[in-house]
Amino acid sequence: MTEKTSLAEWRVEQGWTQQQLAEKLNVATRTVIRWENGDSLPDAFNRPLLQELGFPPKQDRIPEQPAVAPQSLEHPSTYFVEDRSNQEEITRLTVLDAILTKDMGGLLPEQPDPHFKRVLDVGCGTGGWLIELARTIPDCQLLIGVDVSHTAIEYARARASAAGLGDRIEFRIGDALRMLEFPANSFDLVNHRAAASWLRTWDWPKLLREYLRVTCPGGIVRTTELDWFQTTSPAFEQYSILFLQALNQSGHLFTPTGDGVTRELARLLSQYGLLQVQTRDCTLEYRPDTEGWQSFLGNTDINFRISLPFLHKWTQVSDDEYHSLCKRALSEIQQSDFVARCNVLTAWGVKPSERGKQVLQTS
Repeated sequence: MTEKTSLAEWRVEQGWTQQQLAEKLNVATRTVIRWENGDSLPDAFNRPLLQELGFPPKQDRIPEQPAVAPQSLEHPSTYFVEDRSNQEEITRLTVLDAILTKDMGGLLPEQPDPHFKRVLDVGCGTGGWLIELARTIPDCQLLIGVDVSHTAIEYARARASAAGLGDRIEFRIGDALRMLEFPANSFDLVNHRAAASWLRTWDWPKLLREYLRVTCPGGIVRTTELDWFQTTSPAFEQYSILFLQALNQSGHLFTPTGDGVTRELARLLSQYGLLQVQTRDCTLEYRPDTEGWQSFLGNTDINFRISLPFLHKWTQVSDDEYHSLCKRALSEIQQSDFVARCNVLTAWGVKPSERGKQVLQTS
């Protein structure tokens, strides 16, 4: 992995902003930014200081990540982050993926016997879920991840190779909103997580029909979506109002509320042909004395920066107003009495057999 990538990911895992890391090292914030962007590297004086703070030596890091693809190589998409080649977005996705798996209780906590042989992960991002699944289910025969982002897929391939799993997992660039380029009945598990960030409400019917087409009879379609966070920070709640407004106006929510997607999941799966639809929810909670709080803080800091173009497009917020709001929110998040909670809902159902389809059509 390059210095820029590992430093950014490590900083986010510690829950530090670029300014906070700069203060700990007694350097300018722009110096940290240059390190993370790859414009320069920590010198012989700063490298030992970084290691004293816990930054791992080179031999403890995964091999070098491919260079981030220029934005011009990215396919047009409906994702709320306009610049998907942004290195901070890759860091945010990677950390969020790991947090979500851990705090939900595992990869497939609702499945009593998760011995799937052929798995498709749609909107796979940087590949963390599928890589962990390969480790967890060693006899899985086919593991494929699909994402529209060239940058995310290249990073996922590098991670799989570094984990010694490059021959077991295939990561493909593809747009699920157009079609899934697989034959019918190819997989016994089709999975997606946090797809509301790129799915509009009118995209769900076509996407679920595609999921059903590529899932084998008796296989499972599984979707996981997050409600928006509720916190004790007044500034964060103001940001939430802006962000939910933008998500709703851009078509990503069924209702302009924090549960504007999760409340519809079970209905959607049933409506478009899945049987035995079930749900499982859990609550994520972060406060300064919990293990995941630092990662929450770091990811929130990144989210504030990368979501501004999206908010400019769908709201009337000014730059000065927005930056002041984010500064207050980051300060309030670090107060000892801060609490953030988020509900996560997984809904899944079974694809009917041909006989089951006939029964449904005649009933």
